[in-house]
Amino acid sequence: MSITRSRISRRTAIVLAVALLAVLVPAEAGAAASTPLSQLQRDADALRDDGVTGVSVRLETPRGVRTARSGVGDLSTTEPVPQNGYVRIGSTTKTFVATVLLQLVGEGRLLLDDTVDQWLPGVVRGHGNDGRRVTLRQLLQHTSGLPDYIGDVVPDLSAAGYRKNRWTTYTSEQRVSFAMQHPPSFMPGSDWEYSNTNYVLIGMVIKAATGHSWEHEVRARILRPLRLTHTVVPGNWPILPDPHARDYQQFEPGGVMTDTTIAYLPFDGDADGAMISTTADTNKFFRALVRGEILASAQLAEMQRTVEVPADYGALPGTRDGLGLDWTPLSCGGGYWGHSGDGFGYLVWPATTSDGRSAVTVSLHSRPGDEGTAGRQIGDVTAFVDHALCSSRGGGTP
Repeated sequence: MSITRSRISRRTAIVLAVALLAVLVPAEAGAAASTPLSQLQRDADALRDDGVTGVSVRLETPRGVRTARSGVGDLSTTEPVPQNGYVRIGSTTKTFVATVLLQLVGEGRLLLDDTVDQWLPGVVRGHGNDGRRVTLRQLLQHTSGLPDYIGDVVPDLSAAGYRKNRWTTYTSEQRVSFAMQHPPSFMPGSDWEYSNTNYVLIGMVIKAATGHSWEHEVRARILRPLRLTHTVVPGNWPILPDPHARDYQQFEPGGVMTDTTIAYLPFDGDADGAMISTTADTNKFFRALVRGEILASAQLAEMQRTVEVPADYGALPGTRDGLGLDWTPLSCGGGYWGHSGDGFGYLVWPATTSDGRSAVTVSLHSRPGDEGTAGRQIGDVTAFVDHALCSSRGGGTP
């Protein structure tokens, strides 16, 4: 997201969302100096040169599949980023969870205009929050006004704080309870503001409606039918499967890079951002979604019914938010659907054309500690996606 669909609160994200002092590591081995680099590789190298330790990307178009890597997958060994390695997808999890809820709507098991209180009586209460006035649609679209719990589970934004608190686990109910200690940002339906609490509640609603956890429903309804065999719902298991690049977080400007490959369980373990995947599986999911292979046409239309994302959120001009799915304009006309995700040391940015014919997922394996670098890196990512999808449409060479 430039809208970085961060699961980290806005005040925390400003610190997390940015800058690695240029770690000048070699580009992907195999492209000889005398061989002209593809635009895909040049864009991957631009991210490396802007301080990202490791970059991996997969572009799928009607003309085939292209991949690129840059930087290293491990600062200690300088091993390359693995091909199609496992990556944390953070808030991209929200699109999977929203898809399950919309399937339940299509089955007549609940309505988007149901209130939270109809499914979770008394859970959303306190300091002006009232689940009797918040609908499921508002949760999905971040128009609920409910406060974000993330700031409450990051008591010490530092390398020492990460190490001390990363093993702490919370239930969904506890996460919501943290949020209820704060007043709402606005009256439900009157504005837009990203809140991870919304999707923790959606996960709880899925369990109330089906009798099964959101994880069970995602596996049964999406992962198995689509054969996404490299997509994992790990719960509170904090270790990435092999192969994977290591993730690194710079907690302060100019500071050292801290290895954050182990999940930060206080916010890496729920329906707002727990999942692990690969660039190949992520592309496959989003292409199937926008092609109407997972949702009925009525529910896909609801998912793609968008509202404007406020300009002060940092999104690209024209960015709009649907129900767990974002729309971003392309410089060549039209736009793409996706939902990015990030956390300590990682960012993933999937993007799929409206017809589902082309898809690209960019994965970064480090996050910087200053706002300026963060802004540049997000700009690099959005330019990367724009180049890739516009070239695939126009017949150019990505």
